[in-house]
Amino acid sequence: MLYGRPRGPGACRSCGGETHRFDRLSTAYVYLLGLYLGDGTISKARRGVFKLRVFLDMKYPDIVAECEAAMLAVLPFNRVSRILKPSNCYEVYAYSKSWPCLFPQHGPGMKHTRKIELAEWQRALVRLAPELLLRGLIQSDGCRFTNTRGKSDTWSAPRYAFDNVSDEIRGIFCDTCDLLGLHWTMARPHTIYVSRKDDVARLDQFVGPKR
Repeated sequence: MLYGRPRGPGACRSCGGETHRFDRLSTAYVYLLGLYLGDGTISKARRGVFKLRVFLDMKYPDIVAECEAAMLAVLPFNRVSRILKPSNCYEVYAYSKSWPCLFPQHGPGMKHTRKIELAEWQRALVRLAPELLLRGLIQSDGCRFTNTRGKSDTWSAPRYAFDNVSDEIRGIFCDTCDLLGLHWTMARPHTIYVSRKDDVARLDQFVGPKR
């Protein structure tokens, strides 16, 4: 449950809704946070309502469905919709006054042009489910691929990559890898790789190829 007391003296000063109980959020929030940091945006609509949008490739229907389920888990009384864009991606969206409270990283301009850092209550949730944050980040701005650049023409190995122009979002990805003991390397200008066999196998347990 996201809310505690009814509206009144305990109402949220930011959105005017009921008092938020972030500690009661579904762990699906951590996954949605990863998607938002990668390919999500929040815009203001009418009457103090905000629209959360996540843009996902139509080639991966399972990810689109998982995004919808995560939004519903976070705000179960709100409607979640999708629309197919001309760029062959789905825009998954929902309206709520609470989105800026749930995602305090919201602000004007592109994410890489402003400071992005997790609130302490977000860090606490990530510590409970770091796998879900990595899953959301990789499914939005990353991939699993086969690396063939080796000493032999027949050499190949699976590898994960995460690419984001925001220094802070890349830092969040790396910090979460550290929580799970996953070794990562950085390539210029803004790509992070997880390449070690054991670490790739660990990521395969909760991320895997996009579907």
